[in-house]
Amino acid sequence: RERDREMGSGGIDLSSNSKNDILYIGFNQDQSCFAVGCRTGFRVYNCSPFKETFSRELEGGGIRHVEMLFRCNIFALVGAANNGRFPPNKVIIWDDQRRKDIGELSFRHEVKSVRLRRDKVVVVIEYKVLVYKFSDLVCTHEIDTVSNPKGLCALSPSSHQTVLACPGSHKGHVRVELFEARRTNKIEAHTSHLSCLALNLDGSRLVTASEKGTILRVFDTHSGRPLQEVRRGAQAAQISSLSFNPTSTLLSCSSIRGTVHVFSISEEDAPRQTPEAGGGQE
Repeated sequence: RERDREMGSGGIDLSSNSKNDILYIGFNQDQSCFAVGCRTGFRVYNCSPFKETFSRELEGGGIRHVEMLFRCNIFALVGAANNGRFPPNKVIIWDDQRRKDIGELSFRHEVKSVRLRRDKVVVVIEYKVLVYKFSDLVCTHEIDTVSNPKGLCALSPSSHQTVLACPGSHKGHVRVELFEARRTNKIEAHTSHLSCLALNLDGSRLVTASEKGTILRVFDTHSGRPLQEVRRGAQAAQISSLSFNPTSTLLSCSSIRGTVHVFSISEEDAPRQTPEAGGGQE
């Protein structure tokens, strides 16, 4: 029974033991499904109803990052084995319908994360964020950041506007790129290093958490103004995930403490602080 509690109904082993082969879990752009990187390949699961959609075994080491492109057959894969087919310093654009790679980006340093939209590929290494055209994989933007070992980066999937958020050049700062407006906003979000950040679907709202993890801050991406501040808790915790719902009225936050908090998001433009937030330096 204990084993059953550790595994989801689709057979995902979430226990912290040496036999667990999970290297990565991440949602697609509209959060309708998610991909799991494993030591033998990757799997894709549908969210509602919850079920495994398909599984792929790939030779040449595990897959430690799987980025989906909505629900289509294109994936960005980053491997775990230095001498394997999918090394950690390469991004492989994988066409699952043809079961082959159709593009490749190589770097001198380890790839920390990848973000996709239909017209862009965004690759994060520790001190840089690089933006490529999807059509020909030509680099169009190169952004310097502070040390970013977690590969923090958010990219709006909306076809109406392209917004990218990543760590800035100072700790606790966020750089927001508004591509259509050709404008950059720099937000002083926290006084300590960032732990997590996320954009809503249309890229109009940004939420951030610091390494302390007690306060979450919501900003307007176009003006850089703070809109809301909420307190997750009084004790420090590493934030593992932040996410808006599709209408941006709710915000969820999960941490390594094994808890998930859900907050209501104000629809007002004026900055607002929830009664329990209490401000403070973070």
